[in-house]
Amino acid sequence: MQVKVINHPLIQHKLTLIRDKNTGPKEFRELLEEVAMLMGYELTRDLPLEEIEIETPVTKCTCKTLSGKKIGIVPILRAGLGMVSGFLRLIPAAKVGHVGVYRDPQTLKPVEYYCKLPTDVAERDFVVIDPMLATGGSSVAAISLLKQKGAKNIKLMCLVAAPEGIHLVNEQHPDVEVYTASVDERLNDHGYIVPGLGDAGDRIFGTK
Repeated sequence: MQVKVINHPLIQHKLTLIRDKNTGPKEFRELLEEVAMLMGYELTRDLPLEEIEIETPVTKCTCKTLSGKKIGIVPILRAGLGMVSGFLRLIPAAKVGHVGVYRDPQTLKPVEYYCKLPTDVAERDFVVIDPMLATGGSSVAAISLLKQKGAKNIKLMCLVAAPEGIHLVNEQHPDVEVYTASVDERLNDHGYIVPGLGDAGDRIFGTK
């Protein structure tokens, strides 16, 4: 499996709180934002650097800076919205696209209903974000849509993932690295991750 599990202690601690059914929407949102920022830190570890000359209050020196790499964040609506602000704390200049995909409750297949991306798709590295990688259908559909629009370098960031979802993404998009805080046990008969954290969208927005 092409998956990277981010097991930083702070991420694992906050994930436990997120999983807890007694965690309310306000705390859930705050924790999800914090975890997204921490995961983004790990995910951006390989961003390229270049050297520039600056002047400190003491003297001139050569220092490192990001080499102008353009980043795009694409949350899968609606739950992915809960991870956007945390990521933007790290890279405020990143542009945010949106892909709307929902899972048909009968077939469990993804249905696309919205897509809005930056105009310079081919020039950006994209991070598709969604708290949950369950069946993998929505993520595969979102990644396929990005590739159709011209995206060439894509990563997928999710909070928890089921082995079934990871397998499908690896099978359909072997070039896409999957970053997650946990590979959970399995999917249940309703397509929910076990043990998972319930419906992330409902818990973020306080809906049922």
